[in-house]
Amino acid sequence: MWLIAVSVPLLPAIIMVSSRYRVKVFKLYHQAVAWVLRMMRGRVCVKSTHAFVFSECTHGKADSVLETFDLYAETHPSLCIGPEIGEALDEVVRRVRPSRVLELGMHCGYSSVRLLRLLPPAGRLITVELDPLTADLGEEIILVAGFKHSQFQVLTSSSAEAIPTLRSLLEPDQRTSEGFNLVLMDHDPQQYLPDLLTLEKEALLCSSGCSVILINRRRRAKDLREILDHIKARADFCCIKTELQFMVEILYQREDTKVECDDKI
Repeated sequence: MWLIAVSVPLLPAIIMVSSRYRVKVFKLYHQAVAWVLRMMRGRVCVKSTHAFVFSECTHGKADSVLETFDLYAETHPSLCIGPEIGEALDEVVRRVRPSRVLELGMHCGYSSVRLLRLLPPAGRLITVELDPLTADLGEEIILVAGFKHSQFQVLTSSSAEAIPTLRSLLEPDQRTSEGFNLVLMDHDPQQYLPDLLTLEKEALLCSSGCSVILINRRRRAKDLREILDHIKARADFCCIKTELQFMVEILYQREDTKVECDDKI
């Protein structure tokens, strides 16, 4: 009763605030609902994809795992990047020849397998995935493809939480103290620029040269506009190396050597 008595005098103010901000409240509500639905659909997609790949591929064969992913995607919704983006990613990896790779957004493990199969024997992949279920299933797929835990590490957290901890994972091995040679961003495009700035702040981008690959799944130019405008404004040490509708490669180079971007499409 006392709560009702206290609330009655506040009703006019509550009604006014609700009326004034109801559009924003409804917008936030719909955004939250959409996020939950995307998460649920994503989990269903990851579970079904994992089950198909696990049962149909040849275990221990990375190429078989990728082919089974692609086979599944021909008739079912899939979160994997697919062969078109995958082949473009392969071209960058073969040119850069990285030994230390960071992947933000693991999804089904498809791109993790593509990356690992092209790394040198001493190469290492650190992949970050926000959803625990997706991270667990993706890790299992990597193991099914024939890779060992000594070659990769899965971090289950947001990219913003994971990035400040990465230096401690690299420092024990002096060969990796320079940072990452290649970074693949395939998570939330709104996090691309904040995460790039944090990677730079934490000195996690190899100063002698690091390729940062941005995946644009929806193929909308506006999704990458903010980070690309930022890169163009810092042409002294970073530039757009390759630009496709579905993928952009940024070349980051802090040392005195000239940044070359002659492969831009």
